[in-house]
Amino acid sequence: NGRARKARKPRTIYSSLQLQALNQRFQQTQYLALPERAELAARLGLTQTQVKIWFQNKRSKYKKILKQG
Repeated sequence: NGRARKARKPRTIYSSLQLQALNQRFQQTQYLALPERAELAARLGLTQTQVKIWFQNKRSKYKKILKQG
């Protein structure tokens, strides 16, 4: 084809400890303020973007489940 495609980053694999902490925090609040996100990311050894996207995906899944009943 000749077109150069931008290589995607590999999918993040979260450890069970990270998932546990993320899920616990999600049960407390579905939205994180910037300082909270930075603190959580640093504590779990993740980037702020990884935490932000995890919360976005989790909210989306949560709303989808609520919609289904």
